[in-house]
Amino acid sequence: MRVSLGRLELRNPVLVASGTFGYVREMAGFVRLARLGGVIPKTVTARPRAGNPTPRTVETASGLLNAIGLDNDGIDHFRAHHLPYLRTVGTAVVANIAGEDEDQFVRMAADLGEEPGIAAVELNLSCPNVSHGLDLGVDPSAVSRVVSRCREACPHPIIAKLTPNVTDVTKVARAAYEAGADAVSLINTVVGLAVDWRRRRPVLANDVGGLSGPAIKPIALRMVWQVRRAVPGLPIIGIGGICSADDAMEFLLAGASAVQVGTATFADPTLADRLVDELPAKLTVAGVADVNEFIGTLRSNKG
Repeated sequence: MRVSLGRLELRNPVLVASGTFGYVREMAGFVRLARLGGVIPKTVTARPRAGNPTPRTVETASGLLNAIGLDNDGIDHFRAHHLPYLRTVGTAVVANIAGEDEDQFVRMAADLGEEPGIAAVELNLSCPNVSHGLDLGVDPSAVSRVVSRCREACPHPIIAKLTPNVTDVTKVARAAYEAGADAVSLINTVVGLAVDWRRRRPVLANDVGGLSGPAIKPIALRMVWQVRRAVPGLPIIGIGGICSADDAMEFLLAGASAVQVGTATFADPTLADRLVDELPAKLTVAGVADVNEFIGTLRSNKG
């Protein structure tokens, strides 16, 4: 079950997605944290953020639409109050950061580079509820600059979390890879809209939000497979609608070396823990003894 994502080594391919697991401490009563491949606490920004006004979540068909807006206490609070606990959880800790511009990303990456107990830094280049993040993540040249500068400033492995809200995700993934990203996370949420026709208003105070959950799984699988084929050698972390071990197997087959459980955690906080138990049996059914023999072996029907 051990997997490698560039310089990042994980005991198994099961992680939890940023923004769905709090600062990890909140989930300790539900999940045996040390069994997971890794944990990713919620996104941290340079300064505290209150996030967007409410309502900022709404359930949709097979999914969840959110416009939280990166509500967090800022990187200084994260380093002083959350990192000491995170160092005790017994598994890889991947810090997730979002900057308002390239320089903020680099400064935060450098700050976290000074901290022990961090296995990797995930760059949130793709939040659809904060305009600067989305603008940055759709531009391959901007992604290249941020990844390159963060890699230079921070000794930890760098993961670029990419947006699906682009015409060709492979161009952005290639830019991240060539700039030195150890891996990419695919995908972040898909921009969507929920409408209250009686009020003639959008449901969310922010009007639009990011769609997650089972509704986006086919999109995520397609993008993982595209990037795997277009950018050989780039490790991928698959995200999007993973609710079962079968879902996780589909992402691994399509080319992801690891997966993140996100929205499903809200309905079943124990899911990530159970996947660690259930995946070995699925791999046995697939006829492999090592998950790495299975990753990326999806064959096209077109030859």
